[in-house]
Amino acid sequence: MDPVRLRYLQAMGIQAWVLRQPVGEADSNAAPADEDELWRRLLDEIAHCTACDLHQTRTHTVPGTGDHHADWMLIGEGPGEQEDLKGEPFVGRAGKLLDEMIRALGYRREQVYITNAVKCRPPGNRDPKPEEVAACEPFLQRQIALVRPRIILAVGRIAAQALLRTKVPLARLRGKVHDYDGIPLIVIYHPAYLLRNPAAKRQAWEDLKFAWRVYQQRLQEADG
Repeated sequence: MDPVRLRYLQAMGIQAWVLRQPVGEADSNAAPADEDELWRRLLDEIAHCTACDLHQTRTHTVPGTGDHHADWMLIGEGPGEQEDLKGEPFVGRAGKLLDEMIRALGYRREQVYITNAVKCRPPGNRDPKPEEVAACEPFLQRQIALVRPRIILAVGRIAAQALLRTKVPLARLRGKVHDYDGIPLIVIYHPAYLLRNPAAKRQAWEDLKFAWRVYQQRLQEADG
């Protein structure tokens, strides 16, 4: 396991076992067995979570989907009706638009990691309450620690404010590089907002181009 990721997990109190293998026997393309176990355990805990009242009305938990080693991690606010039924984030009309935004960056959905600040649907698609976001925060922190992305996109106001622990409006959070435990974080519009306000799509495109430049700079710094 990457020493940086190992230290990150240990700092969060997550036990990580390093599989000892003779040189040459490990499959370089396979995920470490200990990491697979950490993901399995995390998903199981999310599926059985009763930390807040949202578990009483959910159909499925919606932990996340995509590449567990993605450079890009997208974090929304919480599942809607379609996501609750399917158990995957961003699968409705907003999800289709998010897919287009991901393709504009040069990726497919399966090449990034997508999740939400809240893993269960708030009734009536209302905004998640602060206590609900707080109940799910340890899950999100563990996901970020496991994926260890090079860049995070906070999708929409609620996700941005939750991740940055602020009440600053989205308009003042956009167009800036924020920091999440050493990972650059960029705030973008939620695709549901763009569906209601198509004129904002031009600004959304500028946000994506800005995120791409930040990502490229991150790669250059890593190579240097």
